[in-house]
Amino acid sequence: MVKSQRPPSGRTNLASCIVATIFLIFLVIIVLIVYFTVFKPKDPKIYVNSIQLPSFSVGNNSVSFTFSQYVTVKNPNRAAFSHYDSTIQLLYSGSQVGFMFIPAGKIESGQTQYMAATFAVQSFPLAQPNQAAAATTIPIPGATTTVAATMTEPVGVTAGFGGGNNVNRVGPTMEIDSRMELAGRIRVLNVFAHHVDAKSECRVTVAVNDGSVLGFHC
Repeated sequence: MVKSQRPPSGRTNLASCIVATIFLIFLVIIVLIVYFTVFKPKDPKIYVNSIQLPSFSVGNNSVSFTFSQYVTVKNPNRAAFSHYDSTIQLLYSGSQVGFMFIPAGKIESGQTQYMAATFAVQSFPLAQPNQAAAATTIPIPGATTTVAATMTEPVGVTAGFGGGNNVNRVGPTMEIDSRMELAGRIRVLNVFAHHVDAKSECRVTVAVNDGSVLGFHC
């Protein structure tokens, strides 16, 4: 006589479901650990290498110039960074005096790209002495105080701020703010898209008599 086989018991099915659930949970934990340690999106970094004013003109209490900024952009992600909505903005005494769109581009995974932006700034009036005095301060690294600079009083640039050949230059100065932003996205594992952006903001001190860049602090 042949005995019929009994179907699997309910306990066996329950044990199989528990094992499968534990395995899936373990797998999800491993994926999350890998994602947050290896593939987690990070904002690219902007390092300002140089700021120059190739041309500079002053007259009738107004200035106009050409502005050039040279930067290094580092993409620390394991995916390419595609930037498409990027700008550089110049401000003087809180008002915008210059603006430029940065062409779209791509920085590959872990790569560094050198970028340069040059554009003309139309003539704008210099601030009155009392306004400049209120808006302009020069921080000195390592010091506990700041030195106020106005458009009418001579200001010497100390070593360590700007450096180079201009440390002994004196005369009226002006300060402009440069704001650069690279906005875009990265695609993790070619599936998940994440918005990231890189920003830099620098205060630039310029000699009014000849347009020399005395220094910048970012």
